[in-house]
Amino acid sequence: MQQLHQLLQQNPQVAIAAIAGMGGVGKTELALQYALEKHETYQGGICWLLPKTGDIALQIVQFARTQLDLKPPEDFDIIAQVQYCWRRWRDGDVLLVLDDVSDYEQIKPYLQSLPPRFKVLMTTRQNLGRIPQLSLDVLQPEAAHELLQSIIGKERINPVETLHATSPLCAWLGYLPLGVELVGRYLARKQDLSLTEMLQRLENKRLDERSLSKSKLEADMTAQRGVLAAFELSWQELEDDAKQLGCLLSLFAPAPVPWNLVEQCLPETDAEDLEEIRDDSLLNLHLLQRQGKEIYQLHPLLREFFQYKLTGLEQVEEFKRSLCRLMVAVAQDIPDSPILEQITAISPAIPHIAEVANHLIQYVSDDDLLWPFIGNVKFYNGQGLYTQAETWSHKCLEITKKRLGEEHLSVATSLNNLAYLYRSQGRYSEAEPLFIQALALSRKLLGEEHPDVALSLNNLASLYESQGRYSEAEPLYIQALALMRKLLGEEHPDVALSLNNLASLYCSQGRYSKAEPLYIQALTLMRKLLGEEHPDIALSLNNFASLYYSQGRYSKAEPLYIQALALRRKLLGEEHPSVATSLNNLAYLYRSQGRYSEAEPLYIQALDILERRLGVDHPNTVTVRNNLAYLRDRLTSEQ
Repeated sequence: MQQLHQLLQQNPQVAIAAIAGMGGVGKTELALQYALEKHETYQGGICWLLPKTGDIALQIVQFARTQLDLKPPEDFDIIAQVQYCWRRWRDGDVLLVLDDVSDYEQIKPYLQSLPPRFKVLMTTRQNLGRIPQLSLDVLQPEAAHELLQSIIGKERINPVETLHATSPLCAWLGYLPLGVELVGRYLARKQDLSLTEMLQRLENKRLDERSLSKSKLEADMTAQRGVLAAFELSWQELEDDAKQLGCLLSLFAPAPVPWNLVEQCLPETDAEDLEEIRDDSLLNLHLLQRQGKEIYQLHPLLREFFQYKLTGLEQVEEFKRSLCRLMVAVAQDIPDSPILEQITAISPAIPHIAEVANHLIQYVSDDDLLWPFIGNVKFYNGQGLYTQAETWSHKCLEITKKRLGEEHLSVATSLNNLAYLYRSQGRYSEAEPLFIQALALSRKLLGEEHPDVALSLNNLASLYESQGRYSEAEPLYIQALALMRKLLGEEHPDVALSLNNLASLYCSQGRYSKAEPLYIQALTLMRKLLGEEHPDIALSLNNFASLYYSQGRYSKAEPLYIQALALRRKLLGEEHPSVATSLNNLAYLYRSQGRYSEAEPLYIQALDILERRLGVDHPNTVTVRNNLAYLRDRLTSEQ
């Protein structure tokens, strides 16, 4: 601990220390204990990241958003977003822990511009070249003896032989802390088992070289071989159902696993029986770690071991398909516009949906191929994290084209989703050809009368409206509304949205008498179908208010704008672009009434949100900036 702290303080600019060594030597534990002991030293906070669980840059940005309330501009590339976070991090020294780095070159670009107050601590099995390194070796024989004795008790060791009694056993394990602990826990359960008999069991259970060569573990090392044998002992002690559970858990991402997901993967197994297997076998044998209430995780080495064992398991294909079906179902349940409460509930499942998309997609059926990707798109898009959403949209389009060919309905859906993201970011020239391709493909595959065709018509019309191309938008909106009514009936959320969109177009054209009845129909239908608290209700209230504002009916517009703003804040959080839209609209109303002192802070709030979320050059950001500049000119002239 002292050496590590000194190493981190040696470089006044950026100190990067790597705790190197094989798996199971205690690298993560040392980093954790250091962070716990020195937390008061790092007033700027401790950020713990896991490079193997996903893109490290996205983890940094997500950490900064959730823990520090930072909002890097979405029009920045990912490196610029990370640099934005570094510059605006909380005051004080910061400890950045990167646990289990396998490829330093992948994370190096994000560490280049770190301010001097950041200290970076990495755990790794690799040699990281010139980076100052604390090489963590296996235990000294005396320390291994002490560790084993602390677990099994002094009375189990012959007081005459002392160290000599444990030495052969610890030596066989290569003095690796994880191996000593696993064997110690095994002995603690077997009170009548002598240390000599324990060593014999280990030697009998040693995996053959062919098995070792198939494993991902560093099996050529004595210590690692000892851990494998220790794992193998525990494996042999498991009943078949516990072996199967461990193998199933290894298919999840290397991240905490909500237990309800495990239960849903094994729907035919009684929940209480599954709990008993977990507690009495995996937890009792220290093969599984409890991370929180109903949250569990495998040690990385054990995950690899169980994956190795999975290859010989009869149920391997069944387990993979079961996990994929479950993650598809979870992804399908993510709303198109998730609110904060839903985002929080969904978050623990996101790494496991990503694991299916990245490593098990071949086990997802053609019909469900889109869903692991769409689930991630909805999750990030719902938070205004458009860069992450775009990454998943591109992956979705690439995978669907590769498996299903260029002319498939899933490809049309992928094109449409990517175009929608571009439109949300004001990237109209990139969105238009994709919307047109999606519409053409949907018509070719489905014919003229299908809800997907109506959706494509509506999306293309919405793009044209955003560009002020009203004459092109109107016939598409009318076609989409007629088609939805015919196919879905009068009482459907998509019909309500289509009514709202056509009304918005009429309002933009100044055709208020045509817009108002459509707005009334849309709001009434939404309230009936969705209830009072839904993002689409806020959208409808906002648009209705804009109609009244355009007619100079300010007293009617104001309460609707206020309701829309309050609802968006409640459902989407303070930093969502839709909240900025409501702030801008309410400020515009106050400005029109000469209530400048009330309008200015609203404009400032809106501009701050949009610059961070959409970027300084987004059309919405430019509009609000111009509105604020105009207001300040008026204030100056009046003064």
